Formats: sequence, structure tokens, C-alpha cells
Amino acid sequence: MVFPSSHAPAARLVRRTLTGAAAAVVVLSAAACSPAGSIESADVPAWKATALPPAPGTVLEDAGKILNRDPIVRSASSVPAGTYTLTMTCDGGGKVFFAVSLDGRQLAEAGAACNGSRETARIKVPAAGEVTLSTSSVDAPLIYAYHLAASG
Repeated sequence: MVFPSSHAPAARLVRRTLTGAAAAVVVLSAAACSPAGSIESADVPAWKATALPPAPGTVLEDAGKILNRDPIVRSASSVPAGTYTLTMTCDGGGKVFFAVSLDGRQLAEAGAACNGSRETARIKVPAAGEVTLSTSSVDAPLIYAYHLAASG
């Protein structure tokens, strides 16, 4: 006569315990990789106040959330010719891109790593006109801020 092993229930219990522990490790690891706060609920004005203080001579500025891959376009009319500094920052991971044009002609492109640091680019506006700035990213969601100010 064959008797079932008394160790079989213990082996099943160990296997279930290990499977449960492995699942817990996966869940905790995924949670550790998640961003601390949600970009969707971020307070952009409060973030911008510390991330990108105002600059004298600003002719164009914006701050907001990029929640999808659609570009956000802002314009300023009657911007005088001259040299400007585009100061930009973003947070949330990835990279954000800025395209600057004058009356429909591209002047410059710049990018910023979304790690909270500030980056700058010199922009030469050869003639007075409408300056348009397009902000985009393939790494949505993220928050961004920029200002285009006359260089002194």
C-alpha cells in the first residue's frame, strides 16, 4: 500500500508562500518606479514660482502641463528685433522641445531635460514681428515653464 507523503502539504505551502512573496516584490518594485506626485494634479503656478522666477524684459512666457503629445503654441505680436534669452525648465521625466519662429519662419529649436534644472538658449530676432513658441514632448505627462526675455 502506498501512503501519501506527509511532506506534500508542506511543499505546497512553501511554494505558495514563495509565489506570494515574488508577487509582492514585483508590486513594490513597480511602486518604487512610479513618480512621487501626479503631474495631472500638479499646481503649475506654485511650481513655476520656484522653478522659473520672473525675468525683466520678458516678451513671451508660459507654463503648463503637457498631458499628451500635442504641441502647445503661444505667440506675442510686435516683438522688437534684438537678442533674447529663452530660459526653460520642466519636470516629470523625459525632455521637452521648444521651437521659436518669427512671422512663420523658424528661428531656433531648443530642448530641456525634465529634471527640474534650468536651461537657456540665445535667440536672435532679426526684425520686429510676431514671435511664436511651440512647446512639445513625446514624454508626456510633464510640466514646463519658459520665458523669452530681452538680453541685457
